[in-house]
Amino acid sequence: MKRHILFLSALLMLGASSANAITTEALLDSVQHASFRYCWYQANPANGLVRDRSQSGSPASTAAVGFALSAITVGIDHEWITREQGRDRVRTTLETLWSKPQGTGVSGFIGYKGLFYHWLDMNTALRMWNSEVSTIDTGLLFAGILQAREYFTGTDTTETRIRALADSITYRADWKFMQNSGSPLKHGWTPESGFIVYNWTGYNEAMVMYVIAMGSPTHPPTNGSPWTSWTSTYSWQTHYGQSYVNFPPLFGHQYSHCWIDFRYINDAYMTNRGITYFENSRRATLAQRSYAIANPNFKIGYSDSLWGLTASDGPGNSYNARGAPPAQNDDGTITPTAPLSSIPFAPEATIPVMHKLWNTYKTQLWGPYGFRDAMSLQANPDWFDPDYLGIDQGPIVLMIENYRNGSVWNRFMLNPQVKAGLAAAGFTRTVTGVEQPLFDGAVELLANEPNPFHDATTLRFRLGRESHVRLTVFDVGGREVARVADRVFPAGLHRVPLEGARLGSGIYYTRLEGQGRTDVRRIVLLH
Repeated sequence: MKRHILFLSALLMLGASSANAITTEALLDSVQHASFRYCWYQANPANGLVRDRSQSGSPASTAAVGFALSAITVGIDHEWITREQGRDRVRTTLETLWSKPQGTGVSGFIGYKGLFYHWLDMNTALRMWNSEVSTIDTGLLFAGILQAREYFTGTDTTETRIRALADSITYRADWKFMQNSGSPLKHGWTPESGFIVYNWTGYNEAMVMYVIAMGSPTHPPTNGSPWTSWTSTYSWQTHYGQSYVNFPPLFGHQYSHCWIDFRYINDAYMTNRGITYFENSRRATLAQRSYAIANPNFKIGYSDSLWGLTASDGPGNSYNARGAPPAQNDDGTITPTAPLSSIPFAPEATIPVMHKLWNTYKTQLWGPYGFRDAMSLQANPDWFDPDYLGIDQGPIVLMIENYRNGSVWNRFMLNPQVKAGLAAAGFTRTVTGVEQPLFDGAVELLANEPNPFHDATTLRFRLGRESHVRLTVFDVGGREVARVADRVFPAGLHRVPLEGARLGSGIYYTRLEGQGRTDVRRIVLLH
């Protein structure tokens, strides 16, 4: 009798858990919106600068400002803020970046040679902490500026001014100066010591910086061959069955991909390897998950649904660049942005981590801006970071949006400076890799992923131009059982989730209607 009672209790608990479970789409909404709030509310509305971290007295991070500028465009699209609010904040930010003084002095300046200091005072927007004029932070800032430029296309005074400021700020940067007569770009420069000795060579987060620099119509880095210098130090490795250009912390596989759509383009190096940079990041993500499953260093908590190594805080105020494989500074710290910012590459591997963090650690880890920066079950007692970081929350917003509809990619790739930079680096369109080339026609319904599926699948379609589409699901009798989408979408690739919990096992048909044509595909649900 006791065994039957326990069994019935377990069934009741399972039923309650299923009833209260949050859907993937709802959780993506919550995580993305909360992360956006960091970009909006941890900013100084008087100048647009964004705190590096959610601590009183924190300086502004130039890179965080770049992520926030693009996050604002996402916030407008989701109606978390109005277009007027968003464009006013963006204009304020760009006016600050353009108007503050640049020069060689040790204080009282925002930057030098058109580039910007790593850390800025949140109120004065001037140099803090004796920081360097940073090439990578300037590159990430410019990425946000250029994407915002392509978003605000209106003819009113504010949006016209945004585009003019974006051009003025990015054209002013003297990237050739940052070569210091060599070929690769230097990490930075300080008024006290001159150039930092280190060069930007691959592989890490600096691809987007090189593309923007090489596309400059005014001061590109023309000494030698910067992209050849960048790729010449790549390290091709194989870990857990995945062969890819290695960089253990995942942020190096994510930051450039927040803006550049690498799915359909390749340079000479990746063409020779037979994959795209997008596929490279997918393999790096899967390899890190496999590392966590294997758990060679016996870290507490690591599993197929709980992992994430990247640059982050750690126990004892230890900010560090953690990564794997191979293990780099792996002390058991798990950082939510690592899997969440890889969702476009491998949703099947990363979305379960998002659910695990929510279902198991929400009480300790969730706050007003989403998942806090990091956690450790290896620490004694368990450690949960009280802080958020702008360079972690920003990528979450952008990469979830790219996973859902590719809108950040689509706009950024329209920018002439970006196109010029990609061309200068030798990128060409390709059919290599796991994705197909960009669709240039009207509408196309693609295969869902996965198919067959059990609980949920992702429906995918492409649009050649912005248009209203209706995406519906029918059973074999021709009855409509779900209307998944019925609204206007921008041009590009779109992903829409379909939950199968309310449908019985069997064959269904998805139908996409738009621009006067219809496309149909078969899907299979197995419970």
